[in-house]
Amino acid sequence: MNTGLRITVFAAALAATFGAAYGVGGVIDPISPEPKSGAHSDGEGHASAGHEKETAGHHEAQGGGHEAAPPGGLEISSSGYTLDLKTPRVEAGKKADLRFAVVQDGTGRKVTAYQREHGKELHLIVASRDLAVYRHLHPTRAADGTWSTPVNLPEAGGYRVFADFKPKGGEALTLGADLAASGPYEPGELPEHNTTAKVDGYEVRLRGALTPGKAGELTLTVAKNGKPVRNLQPYLGAYGHLVALRSGDLAYLHVHPNGEPGDGRTKPGPEVSFTATAPSAGAYRLFLDFQHEGKVRTAAFTVHAGGAADESEEPSRTRSAEEEEETGHTH
Repeated sequence: MNTGLRITVFAAALAATFGAAYGVGGVIDPISPEPKSGAHSDGEGHASAGHEKETAGHHEAQGGGHEAAPPGGLEISSSGYTLDLKTPRVEAGKKADLRFAVVQDGTGRKVTAYQREHGKELHLIVASRDLAVYRHLHPTRAADGTWSTPVNLPEAGGYRVFADFKPKGGEALTLGADLAASGPYEPGELPEHNTTAKVDGYEVRLRGALTPGKAGELTLTVAKNGKPVRNLQPYLGAYGHLVALRSGDLAYLHVHPNGEPGDGRTKPGPEVSFTATAPSAGAYRLFLDFQHEGKVRTAAFTVHAGGAADESEEPSRTRSAEEEEETGHTH
């Protein structure tokens, strides 16, 4: 089954857009595919080509010329639901239990019935306002509807929490709330423009160009020790998971690949392609989650749309799991 684009647009805390890139060559010996492993796939269907669906905070399209849905995640309440963040403050550098619930406004009751999307009932993203820290978390839900997940935020300052979910019988929503990490704080600069990222011995290159308001293709190529990786493992039902945060207001783009495992045409690497639309010109921080050899890693980029950027940068290096107590993934 062909997978179309899934773009979820949310927001809340910093301004701008997505951008250009570069690629990786294929004249070196590849990493051979492993026998089919038990790496999980959520088995959920994605939007088919040409299909468009607009709900609060979600926009699914193949660039058919329809007006995009307004950004989600800017509001703590929408469509009769409220994100109740029960842990609005944590201490920087210390592990804490982040707790929250989704409350139905009409009854005041916590939501306990969700429709699974991409293998999960709810996806949780935590990002710092300066876009230096990113966490994609998978919390667990108690019987009473309270969600919880451990989190360790390395730097003090302001953060935004995004909850991406679909209540059973309702529309997909993205709600956002502010989170504070206490401690000495000095705001950081947006990382420099880069189209190459290195993490744990992997090198990921980004190529493609985006125009504000127009769909464009991004291709990310994964290599390890100089060799193309051709045996990426499914992660959340795909070979890659892409999130982009717009600098300035944290407008949130949740982008799914052009294909899925088992569709007869999508290869498990080294390339993973996405179609995305930048809602405006400016700078974006782009995060690619990919799984290989049983571990999920994140490659980070700073890219621009609708404006020139210095393309002669050094590769960005993402801190390894050994350098951070928490990698940003909870399984």
